Amino acid sequence: RTVSKVEEEGGEGGEGGGEGGVTKRVMEVEALWQVVIEGFEAVWPEGRTKVDGYSLGDAWHHPALVGYKQEGYKQEDAVVPFHKLSQWLTYSLMEPLQSAGFAIANLKLMTGLPEYRNGGLLLDLGMLVPKHSSVTSSSHAVESEVIVEWRALIVACLDVIGQKVREKLGKTEAELPLVAVLQGGTWTAGRKIAKEKRGGLPPINIISDGTVF
Repeated sequence: RTVSKVEEEGGEGGEGGGEGGVTKRVMEVEALWQVVIEGFEAVWPEGRTKVDGYSLGDAWHHPALVGYKQEGYKQEDAVVPFHKLSQWLTYSLMEPLQSAGFAIANLKLMTGLPEYRNGGLLLDLGMLVPKHSSVTSSSHAVESEVIVEWRALIVACLDVIGQKVREKLGKTEAELPLVAVLQGGTWTAGRKIAKEKRGGLPPINIISDGTVF
């Protein structure tokens, strides 16, 4: 279901490709994601958000979502999923798979990485503005409302940046997926401006155990 052979246009003959045909294998990103998110479920420390007994890893509650309780409301409806390291690993696995001849389908299902380089760029350039001074002057736990809200905004803003970059360059989403904008753009720029402003430190001090960032 997740890995299949497809023949590109321009060839003749059957599945083997025929004269002038090119046969490629396609892997759906959902399959790769399932391997990562389920295969590494046991690595998350105790205390992480759980649903039906399963640890969700990098996924956190935000109080703003609790107010939207309706009939059929479930605990997971108040959870904001980020999965930064899991997505990073998934992105990293794509390159060797592509080198091995696989085309990765449905890349648009992946999100931007909600981490401090991308988020720092948004703050340092003024795209996001803290509501009060304690956001940048105090330390915050990774599960705190400030950090969860910041990271959710990072994901949303990266989608906007990706679209603006594609419009500027005249590229489609297939030609310039979000992962390319992150790797060669926002992450690198965030790291550079952080070094110029604070010697490399992020604008918000995050208390983390190393399993999120």
